[in-house]
Amino acid sequence: MRAATVSRFGGPEAVEITELPVPGPGPGQVRVRVAAAALNPVDAAMRAGVFGADGDRLGLGWDVAGTVDAVGGAGAAWSPGDRVIGLATGHRTPLGTHAEYAVLDADALAPAPARLDDVHAAALPLNALSAAQALGILQLAPGQSLLVTGAAGGVGAHAVELAHVRGLEVTALASAGDEEFLASRGAHHFLPRTAAPPRAAFDGVLDAAVLGAEALAPVRDGGAYAGVWPGQEPEAERGIRVGALDVTADGAQLAELARLADDGRLAPRVARTYPLAEAAAAHARLAEGGLRGRLVLVP
Repeated sequence: MRAATVSRFGGPEAVEITELPVPGPGPGQVRVRVAAAALNPVDAAMRAGVFGADGDRLGLGWDVAGTVDAVGGAGAAWSPGDRVIGLATGHRTPLGTHAEYAVLDADALAPAPARLDDVHAAALPLNALSAAQALGILQLAPGQSLLVTGAAGGVGAHAVELAHVRGLEVTALASAGDEEFLASRGAHHFLPRTAAPPRAAFDGVLDAAVLGAEALAPVRDGGAYAGVWPGQEPEAERGIRVGALDVTADGAQLAELARLADDGRLAPRVARTYPLAEAAAAHARLAEGGLRGRLVLVP
């Protein structure tokens, strides 16, 4: 089978399409025939060497949508032919989901949303789980106020949607052209990113734009801040709880997010698809920025 990997770190040109044996699932694992797999900023970080050392061949890709192809001994909850989505976390693994087949833990999978095609379903797991788990760090109650920075991005938009579902008063910080979209996804208020948010005005901030200390200023004394890149969060001050997301695969939580997608309350966006063979070109487009929606690789 073919897979996108890196054996040296660098720019998009470091991405290789490699021929590998089709992997077999171990106990408690499931092999998925990949129909689509989203490309995320974490993949660019892996390609650039943020998480590893030169000389290791690393597989790329965390998100996946496809069908169960084979089941390990303890994965009997799934059967061949089941349509699934999943998240394969891990920064230094020889095979990711940017491949024709991927092996995931059985409890990292969830039924794919029926209303989404494979391409859009593939854009859901990492971004939606990141948003849900970041909101969990904040521990805000219904009626409390939340500022989401980078609100039009993959994680930020799902954070707006989920916060709305949870009854929070949501303010979205994004480019001016995103105001209408974010209002349609549940934002009660909008701030253009060129404007400075009011100081100490929100019970919590979910900093999807990785603004750091700049995003801490709008939090009320004793409020909460959640970052999305471990190690990039600001130092705590004024009694503010500061945490950073380390996203984990969670099939049960992903199944609930899939149900919200089926209800129309979570809507993953796709900017463009690329054949798996053109993974390097997809990385180059991701590096250009300015995307609204995920790039998705299709084997």
